[in-house]
Amino acid sequence: MSAAYTGGCACGAIRYEIPGEPVFMNHCQCRDCQRKSGTGHGSYLTFASEGVKLTGKATQWDMVGDSGNVKTRGFCPACGSPVYLRFAAMPQIFTVHAASLDDPARFAPQAVTYRMRALPWDFIDPAVPAFEKMPG
Repeated sequence: MSAAYTGGCACGAIRYEIPGEPVFMNHCQCRDCQRKSGTGHGSYLTFASEGVKLTGKATQWDMVGDSGNVKTRGFCPACGSPVYLRFAAMPQIFTVHAASLDDPARFAPQAVTYRMRALPWDFIDPAVPAFEKMPG
């Protein structure tokens, strides 16, 4: 078993520790992720929510994604760093932003999602499988 995944916001007010391995790692090019990141996509690791240790108080914002499902974004009220996402339709998962990891080199994208929203200047490794929406 590998070391827990740890990370948090830029100022350290929010921290997480997640046992086990991610069930999915992806770049998402949906319009919400573009707006949230200020770039062409967001990069994420998704884990089983069981065993997640979260410290600090995140500000949360609910919104409806391209899928039609409600997602809750958790970000630091002090430094503004995006840290995690939760999905109302899938409470059994917990998703973190790749750049929030203490060791972001542990992120290895398995797929690109919402390719249909890709911006022409957002170049992602063409060897990573891409899906027009979220795969089933």
